[in-house]
Amino acid sequence: MLLSGPADFDRVDAVRASADALLVGAGTIRADNPRLLVGSPERRAVRLAEGRPEHPLKVTVTATGDLDPGARFWHTGGDKLVYTTDRGAARAARLLGGAADVVPLGPDLDWRALLGHLHDERGVGRLMVEGGGSVHTQLLRQGLADELQLVVAPLIVGDPRAPRLFGPGRYQEGRLRLVETRRIEDVVLMRYEPTAPGTGPLPTAADRHWLRTACELAALCPPSETAFSVGAVVVAADGTELARGHSREGDDPVVHAEEAALAKIDAADPRLPGATVYSSLEPCARRASRPAPCAELILRAGVRRVVTAWREPDTFVPGADGTGVLVRAGAEVVVLPAYEALAKAPNRHLLG
Repeated sequence: MLLSGPADFDRVDAVRASADALLVGAGTIRADNPRLLVGSPERRAVRLAEGRPEHPLKVTVTATGDLDPGARFWHTGGDKLVYTTDRGAARAARLLGGAADVVPLGPDLDWRALLGHLHDERGVGRLMVEGGGSVHTQLLRQGLADELQLVVAPLIVGDPRAPRLFGPGRYQEGRLRLVETRRIEDVVLMRYEPTAPGTGPLPTAADRHWLRTACELAALCPPSETAFSVGAVVVAADGTELARGHSREGDDPVVHAEEAALAKIDAADPRLPGATVYSSLEPCARRASRPAPCAELILRAGVRRVVTAWREPDTFVPGADGTGVLVRAGAEVVVLPAYEALAKAPNRHLLG
């Protein structure tokens, strides 16, 4: 049963053409026998002109190595990659011969290791995941999906055997953020982003979104030769934004980003102990302009998780260690170096 029409299929083709890699589960290959290609000659020509392969890398995932070597997936397009377990690797290699590279991930399928390998070893920055339901479920439950694209079609399917987009399990608390709706002939596209922060040392897609927001806030700071430009966002466990702030906000020439954000929240707000503070720069451990540094303000507020892009250099405070202050008090500090350049951008004049 076709749920979409020509215009939406063309949209999907455009998203494929924008991706570095396309991923489906082994069950989808068995059930649908997809080719997983960019259909438009014009889009393929653009990819080639940009120095990219005509078609994105094709990726599948299997725990057992049970793959159909006759599927169209293996015999069309460019490079193919199989991620599997240690026990599935030999079987996959035997079935496929040289049709694909086979990468074992260990005794179990490890999605973080898979995504890290795609990025670090294959240069994949944008991955489009097309199914099936088990793959969608695992990525969303682990907080690894940056964006969810849903299309609602004017059909009612009552067959209990029909495939489902998601399986049972625990997903993020709270609501996803709707970032776009678009009518495409008789279907409607809805794009969502996750919002709920992670709960420990492992970053989630929502952590990356909020940290990027904090880094973008830093660009709003009035310029200074004697202080860093920093942005901060405080987010509740269910993904609700509690407050945001940036250095030298309003009429206060010495206010820090975390300080500005926390000041906008009622100190008795019961959501603070479960919240995460996102700061483009490590919260300060010492400061001359105010009695309490930002690390202490965060702890006083009851927040016990902080995500930041880079550690404070010795430019103004030698040996600054806000992370140490937070960790010794029992807080979790997560550093995402991928956003360091963005956080440093409004501070280039201070870094030499």
